[in-house]
Amino acid sequence: MLQVLLVDDEPWVLEGLRSMVNWQRHGFEVCAEAMDGSSAMMMITKLRPDLVLTDIRMPAVSGLEMIEQARRTIAKPPQFIILSGYDDFEYAKIAMRNRVADYLLKPIDEEEIELVLARISQRITEDRITAQLWSHQQSLVINHMLNRLVQGESDEGLEKEAAALLKWQEDTEVRCVLVEASPHLHSLLPAIQRSLSSAGRTFQDSRNRIGIVVSAADMAKSQLEELLEQICQEYSTPEQQVVLAVSERAHGLRSIRKLYRQALDICTAKQSEGKSGVYWHCARSVSDGTEGGAKYGVKQLLTQIAAGQSDGMKAAAEEIFAALARSRSGIPAVIAFIANLELELCRYIVRSGGDADLFMQQMREGGGALAELEDYAALKAYMLRLCAEAADLFVRLQHEHEQNTIRQVIQYVDEQFRSKLKLRGLADRFHMNPAYLGQAFKKQTGMPFNDYINTKRVEEAKRLLKRSQLKISDVARQVGYSNTDYFISKFKQATGVLPSVYKQHDGTGKPAD
Repeated sequence: MLQVLLVDDEPWVLEGLRSMVNWQRHGFEVCAEAMDGSSAMMMITKLRPDLVLTDIRMPAVSGLEMIEQARRTIAKPPQFIILSGYDDFEYAKIAMRNRVADYLLKPIDEEEIELVLARISQRITEDRITAQLWSHQQSLVINHMLNRLVQGESDEGLEKEAAALLKWQEDTEVRCVLVEASPHLHSLLPAIQRSLSSAGRTFQDSRNRIGIVVSAADMAKSQLEELLEQICQEYSTPEQQVVLAVSERAHGLRSIRKLYRQALDICTAKQSEGKSGVYWHCARSVSDGTEGGAKYGVKQLLTQIAAGQSDGMKAAAEEIFAALARSRSGIPAVIAFIANLELELCRYIVRSGGDADLFMQQMREGGGALAELEDYAALKAYMLRLCAEAADLFVRLQHEHEQNTIRQVIQYVDEQFRSKLKLRGLADRFHMNPAYLGQAFKKQTGMPFNDYINTKRVEEAKRLLKRSQLKISDVARQVGYSNTDYFISKFKQATGVLPSVYKQHDGTGKPAD
C-alpha cells in the first residue's frame, strides 16, 4: 500500500479527509496526521510517505515552506497535493504550478479527490517501476563491468569508465569480499546480496558466487566486519556452510582481479575444510601450517599482553615463534601469522579505548613494515617488539582509564556530597575495588575519602551560615548531616569555632560587619 500523510491545522478537515475518502480503492493508506508544518516535516523525514495532502495556511511553518524544505533536504521527496481556500487558490496555482502533483479547493469535493488520487496513484506506480528498471539496468552494467575486471581485462579506458560508473576515484582503496555457500547457494543468493548491497557494489562471478567490491571511503573496516559476522550468523547452519572471504586492501580498480583471487583462494580452502565463518586474507595462510595459531597458545599470549605480564608474555611469544619455524610453512606463513596477531592486538586496543592506527604507525616507524622482513631473525625480533610495545600500551591505557574513573568519582562526590555517600557504594557504582578506590582517592585529592566529604560539607555550611538565616540544624541537614551534634563537632574541628559563633563572626573572632 502507498502511504499518505494528512496535514491541516483544522481537526474537522483531518477527520473529513480520513473518513470521506476511500483510500484503499486507490492503493493508499493513511500512515499519520499532523496539524502544523514542523510536525509534518518530522513525520515526512521519519515515515517517508508516498503522498502528502497539506493545507497552505498553518501556524509556524506553512504548507509551502514545508514543501520547499522537503524538496531541499530529502533525496526522494513525496508527491504533494495542496489544499487551499478560495482566497488562496490563485496564489497556490502561481507559487506551486511546477512543484506539486495537484491542488484542491476547500471544502473538498469527494468525486474530485477520488479522480486526483487515481491519477497520482498511477503516476507513483509508474515512477517506481521506472526506478526499479533503471536500478536493475545499472546493476547489470556494474555486474558486467566488475566481471570484466575480475577476469583480468584492464586498460585505462575501462578503469575510467568503471570509476565513473561506481562514482569512485581511480585510485580508491578497495577490498573484495566473496561469498560461498553450500549446498544451497542459489536459494540464498537474493537475501545475501540484499544484505551486502549496503556495503558496496555487488556482482556474481562465473560460478554464481556473490562478490562485492567495498570502498574504504564508503565503509570502515569495523562496520564491514560487523556486517559480515551478522550475515554469517544469520545464514550459517549445521547443514549450510557459509564462507565470507575478505581480501586485503589495495588502491585502484586495476587491483580488483588480484583481490578477487585472494578471496577465491580463501573460499576454496575453507570450503574444502567444511567450515563456515568470516575469513580475512591476512589470517588465511596461518591455517596452512599453524592451525590458526590455536595450538601455540595465541589466546594465552594475548591475555598476557593485555595484562602487561612481560615475563610470561616474552616466553610465550618465543615458544610460539619456535613452533612456527618448525612447522616448515615458510616465511610467508609466518608473516601472515604475525599480521593476524597485529589484527587481534588492534582489536584489543580499540576495545580498550586506544588508537590502533597510531600504534601500527609507530611500529612501522620503529622497525619498518612487516611485509618487508625477509628472514626469521628479523621476524622474531619484530614479533617480540610487537608484543612488548602492545603490553606497554595496555598498561598506559589501563592507568589512563583508572585516572579517568577516579576523576569521575571526585566529580560525582563534588556534586553529591550532600547525600549519604559511602566508599563501598561509590566502588560498586564505578565498578572498582573499595580498598583500591580509597587509596586512589586519597592519592588524587590529598586526603582520605571521609575527610574530603567533611571538608566539602563544612565549606558549604560556612557559605550557608554567612549568606542565609537558616537555623544550625537546617544547615546541618542541607549539607548532609542528619545529626546536628555531629555536624557541630565536625564544624568546630575544621574551623576552630562553633557554627553559632561563625554565624555571628567571620571566623577570626572579630564581629562580622
